[in-house]
Amino acid sequence: MATTAHAPPGPGTTAPARRIPLPPLLAGLAVALLGSLLCCVALGSSGIGWGRVLHYLGAGLTSGRIGADEVSAYTIVWELRFPRALLAAVVGAGLAAVGVATQALVRNALADPFVLGISSGAAVGANAVLLFGVLGSLGVWALSSAAFLSALASMALVYAAARGTGHGLTPLRLVLVGTAMYYGFSAITTLMVFSADRGDAARSAMMWLLGSLGGASWQSVPIAAGAVLLGLGYLLWSARGLNVLAMGDETSSALGVDPERRRRVLFVVVAAVTGAVVAVSGAIGFVGLMVPHATRMLVGADHRRVLAVAPLLGAVLLVWVDVVSRLLLAPVELPVGVITALIGVPCFILLMRRRGYTFGGA
Repeated sequence: MATTAHAPPGPGTTAPARRIPLPPLLAGLAVALLGSLLCCVALGSSGIGWGRVLHYLGAGLTSGRIGADEVSAYTIVWELRFPRALLAAVVGAGLAAVGVATQALVRNALADPFVLGISSGAAVGANAVLLFGVLGSLGVWALSSAAFLSALASMALVYAAARGTGHGLTPLRLVLVGTAMYYGFSAITTLMVFSADRGDAARSAMMWLLGSLGGASWQSVPIAAGAVLLGLGYLLWSARGLNVLAMGDETSSALGVDPERRRRVLFVVVAAVTGAVVAVSGAIGFVGLMVPHATRMLVGADHRRVLAVAPLLGAVLLVWVDVVSRLLLAPVELPVGVITALIGVPCFILLMRRRGYTFGGA
């Protein structure tokens, strides 16, 4: 049965007097993203001028030639900064999209990809590589492979525990089981860090746990981008179903949508995208929580509009967060998750104090 829901009341909604028209907003965000990517590539401690940056980007895109004395600067721009900027945009878009889907999936405005325990599950696999050299035969792919596989394993564990025997996959059970698993996986990760030798390995593990784009490369961008594009494509295709799901299980069933089946498919999509993103960037918090709320303030609660805007907004945000993480205490690089938390906490408090903003009708 075709669904006709357009603007569900939750999980987090505002009461906007008017919404920003979608076409100019999307065009403005696209321009902002392009400008942010250029700034992210141009800004850095190496002091490469804008003209040379544009020249090197052009050379990289067209396989053009550069002088022998420019190889070092070209490598910084094309091999280090540009893939890192692209990966920041991909990760930001992916976290924002799965944040929207997770909040609809569990009908909880405080949910984000971490609440299902998938990110902390990925951390177990990543730290097994960083601290104990597991999957060392895979070389540069060991970290991302271990993180992704452990994310999928944690997803299966959460799903099996949440479903139980004779029970459906309800939002409350998902949240409770996911939260319990989060603490369980976090305890395992902490135990691994304390039991390993101190030094660079433990520091790398902590950087990964707080999120970092320092390992970006041209090999990591296509995999993450492919997972995000496929996941986002499915979420956009099922946006009407998300609108119905956000209205509650009884309403969904009355409109011909099987809430448990829809929730099961969404759970797999969210887990796959989260695992792919976390595998290349570590655990970056607050993007999946904040961006969906900020987007709803701009365009309302209709998931067709939210899912069109949130990925672009998340991409722009994380590109600039990465710039700040590189430059704030240069040459020391801060974990990206530290910056998102410093930005996210006051924004979240202001959001809650905003008049007219409600969480699930509460």
